[in-house]
Amino acid sequence: MNKIILELIPIFFIFVIGLASRKFNILKKEDGDILLKIIFYFTLPSLIIFSMPKIKLSGEIILLPFIAIWVVLITFFVSFFISKKLNLKNKSLGTFLVGSMIMEISFTLPFVLVAYGQEGLARIILFDVGNTIMTFSFVYFIACKYGKNNNSKILIKKIILSPPLLASVFAIILNMTNFQLPAIADSTISIIGNLTIPLMMFSLGIYFNPRILKILPTFSAVFVRMFIGLISGFALIKIFGLDGLDKMIVLIGSAAPICYNTLTFSSLENLDKEFAANLISFSILIGFILIPLLIFLLR
Repeated sequence: MNKIILELIPIFFIFVIGLASRKFNILKKEDGDILLKIIFYFTLPSLIIFSMPKIKLSGEIILLPFIAIWVVLITFFVSFFISKKLNLKNKSLGTFLVGSMIMEISFTLPFVLVAYGQEGLARIILFDVGNTIMTFSFVYFIACKYGKNNNSKILIKKIILSPPLLASVFAIILNMTNFQLPAIADSTISIIGNLTIPLMMFSLGIYFNPRILKILPTFSAVFVRMFIGLISGFALIKIFGLDGLDKMIVLIGSAAPICYNTLTFSSLENLDKEFAANLISFSILIGFILIPLLIFLLR
């Protein structure tokens, strides 16, 4: 457990620096928007292209991305039903639905790497393939629908041309063809991709608001994402007959906190950004308890 804490200390520092930069008026919330766009268009696609081709696709591991897709769909139907009772405005409703669905798998990576090594890390990244595909297709569609771009032609164009989705398709092709990128290209995308988590934490620090603005919607979104997600994971591993490390990875991934892309999409599509920051902040706090607890119980 001490090793996990040491792994996470730098991430805490980056978050605190982002928070301090806003408190001391060095940066404004609008500057956070720029960082989120850099993540969406450059660093996240690079991380996907660098990581995904290095996973060996074999055996039951192939089921992991499909299970992630089902987790997203199940949480969508539950959150959509709950949203009818919350009387949220369109922008907040869009943020609520997006936040309830997508998993912040990157949050789990330090925990998984320390507990299960490279083998566990490869599996959680593959699990994230399904989450990524849903995030930048179906979930992004929801964000656009409730945001500033609700024209169907614009929606389709934005989804098809979504950089992370295009990067996922390209990375899968690289994996299936065993094509190796030139060393310079591989090194470059590695450097760019490694900026994703620091930039996400920095931008979250800029947006961070410890006040829960919408108490019931906040608790509802976090409950759906992390606890309904976990229950869905349990059901799906029974249906698909998974055990061992694959079972552990599904449960950890399914219980992951609300994804930083909730804030990214809220920024890109003019949804409720403060609500998004609250959802992420609160779920991250729970994640620091729930994810290590799951690893402890599953070992």
